[in-house]
Amino acid sequence: MGRPSQTLSQLALTAQGGRDPEITGLAVDSRAVKDGFLFAALPGTRVHGGEFIPFALRQGACAILTDAEGAAIAQSELAASQAALIVTDDPRQTLAFTAALWFGAQPATIVAVTGTNGKTSIASFVRQIWIELGHQAINLGTTGVEGAWTASLAHTTPEPITLHRTLAEAAAHGITYCAMEASSHGLEQRRLDGVQLVAAGFSNLTQDHLDYHETFEDYFAAKAALFRRVLPEDGTAVINLDDPKGVEMRAIAAARGQDIITVGHGMGDLNLLGQRFDATGQDLRFSWRGDPHMARLNLIGGFQAENILLACGLVIAAGEEPERVFDTLRHLTTVRGRMQLAATRDNGAAVYVDYAHTPDAVSTALSALRPHVIGRLVAIIGAGGDRDTTKRPLMGQAAQENADLVFVTDDNPRSEDPAAIRAAVLAGAPDAIEVGDRAEAILRGVDALGPGDALLIAGKGHETGQIIGDDILPFDDVEQASVAVAALDRGIA
Repeated sequence: MGRPSQTLSQLALTAQGGRDPEITGLAVDSRAVKDGFLFAALPGTRVHGGEFIPFALRQGACAILTDAEGAAIAQSELAASQAALIVTDDPRQTLAFTAALWFGAQPATIVAVTGTNGKTSIASFVRQIWIELGHQAINLGTTGVEGAWTASLAHTTPEPITLHRTLAEAAAHGITYCAMEASSHGLEQRRLDGVQLVAAGFSNLTQDHLDYHETFEDYFAAKAALFRRVLPEDGTAVINLDDPKGVEMRAIAAARGQDIITVGHGMGDLNLLGQRFDATGQDLRFSWRGDPHMARLNLIGGFQAENILLACGLVIAAGEEPERVFDTLRHLTTVRGRMQLAATRDNGAAVYVDYAHTPDAVSTALSALRPHVIGRLVAIIGAGGDRDTTKRPLMGQAAQENADLVFVTDDNPRSEDPAAIRAAVLAGAPDAIEVGDRAEAILRGVDALGPGDALLIAGKGHETGQIIGDDILPFDDVEQASVAVAALDRGIA
């Protein structure tokens, strides 16, 4: 979406030497720079963006935003140019606020949710509730932009230029409500700064992304930034008290003076009192600040109740009447790749696909599926390459402890040896069956299903490709499950 040019001063930026050129665009990739652009040279994990300042200047950049290290890297080229130089201690945050000013418009009501598991489901449920209430709404995150307006995204929380461009485009298409996922990477890298939130939610915190965050406490600190820095003091924090970190997160929100809505089993403002499971969903009994309610959820998995109540809390925090919110729950549908019914065998056995890719998520998904299953529970799991290696045996252990039969297969091996990844998973699941080819593993898992059994294919969820080396090969767990059922039950190859 094109924008009229703005001066640095209009973007609240002050350059060395008082230069105030007109800016025609923003870029964090030097290859995208055009005449009159501001180039943000940001520190990276492998190389500093300052290395690309000379190329950005040759491309026509008239302003450079960076830190002291970036300015020192390209000192001679900057001195020889006429470009305005903005040096700041936190260029990532400065870029986020600059992008917010540059693109201007955002949906009037925005909420965000963070946590290891459940972000996509919660954001989707918030969007679905809003749409049921008659609003033009979207959710934005791992599955792209979904709802009353759609778009593709490469990351759960995009870098600020893409994020604010997307929010402005959504607003231009009449979107007034937006639910966002807030990843730990995105929060630590200041990508959400400049987004005008009215409420934020915390779901849970379990081991993940320790290949990026040095310690579990660093990981928690990144998540806590949503309440400590991004959500304003007059916003509302919606906190899951069932998670061990929930009390600490509530204290952080309280210290900022934010209003707080709590969620929990047997406690909290949204208090989950009971669940009754059947083959197609569950009935909930819960209370809102002491007032009891019943609701039907056509969703598989006990954990979905927690996701639903957190979503309700966010919608209430954004200004909706609780009674109207609760009336929408029977209409909510599962999120693509999240405990999604992929196929059903002629004998009645069901095949589900879920994005569970951490030890806690695997354990939660399987234990939540168990009450809906009369017979055996079969699981197919793997682990991604070039990611946290310590969780691999824990994922195997979680599967073996919660399923009756386990197949270990390839997920996205990326640059690693797939056999080595499987061996690490099998270390936690010594009784599992190893089948490297994922399509064969799914076929064998489906073939193992008798009447009353269920299969959970974990790890890839909504993804439509498998990353092997530098290649992304077409692969969809839901599609493959359907093919396997058709081949076994109806002889269709």
